[in-house]
Amino acid sequence: VQLVESGGGLVQAGGSLRLTCAASGNTFSIMEMGWYRRAPGKQRDMVATISGGGGSTNYADSVKGRFTISRDNVKNTMFLQMDSLEAEDTAVYYCSARTFYSEVYWGQGTQVTVSS
Repeated sequence: VQLVESGGGLVQAGGSLRLTCAASGNTFSIMEMGWYRRAPGKQRDMVATISGGGGSTNYADSVKGRFTISRDNVKNTMFLQMDSLEAEDTAVYYCSARTFYSEVYWGQGTQVTVSS
């Protein structure tokens, strides 16, 4: 499984960005997917996760009500709609996928910078 993120960039506080994660390879084996982020000098933290069918989602408290995770299994794509962005959201955002073989794959990351 290969994962490629896109959509990061520089945005002012209060603005919006939409991240995309495109999966390729053995996508039939992908179950749960998620977005994680690593801010400068900090560990990588979970932002949001979504179940295989998309019916169940989970969010970090810090992004609840502002971020929305979704996926399109036909196009093997996952999204993160980020609204009301804050300076504290500045980080490298990573896409992750877990397969039914219990393998975990990561993308290369995309930088999100929010200016205050």
